[in-house]
Amino acid sequence: MEALILEPSLYTVKAILILDNDGDRLFAKYYDDTYPSVKEQKAFEKNIFNKTHRTDSEIALLEGLTVVYKSSIDLYFYVIGSSYENELMLMAVLNCLFDSLSQMLRTGSTQAGGLHESSSRQAWATQKNVEKRALLENMEGLFLAVDEIVDGGVILESDPQQVVHRVALRGEDVPLTEQTVSQVLQSAKEQIKWSLLR
Repeated sequence: MEALILEPSLYTVKAILILDNDGDRLFAKYYDDTYPSVKEQKAFEKNIFNKTHRTDSEIALLEGLTVVYKSSIDLYFYVIGSSYENELMLMAVLNCLFDSLSQMLRTGSTQAGGLHESSSRQAWATQKNVEKRALLENMEGLFLAVDEIVDGGVILESDPQQVVHRVALRGEDVPLTEQTVSQVLQSAKEQIKWSLLR
């Protein structure tokens, strides 16, 4: 038999998923039409969760796809590629996403003044944890981080420090038309406060 020779491709990642403890979707981004409808995507997500949530391994082959995954407290992170994809490349994406989020959420809570000195040391010791509540409060950071790591299935970045830096830069200078209502109100409050203090 003749071996199948595949064309090299930059399109490495087929999907990135984050599920909660019940296997419900918190975040999902599919980069191709392997699962074209939401119904098929949710069925795949339930299947992947059922196969992986009780195991300690990090790699699975499921429905002809390579799945690398990691769990943290009450979240499950998945990066999915084709069956012939390099698992180390997929794992680099997964680790970059996880480390970026844990650093962004940790620095976000410390900058917000939500942590005292003693709990700040505790947060530093447990920096590699991401929990559902903190992630839901910072979904815009998650979207930005994913966009910095993967674009259209092509891996752009695998260094979490660079991702965090770029997300911070993008978050600072957001045009008025792209700001959320709460960001606009907060900005207006600060401008009024400073004008009154002059």
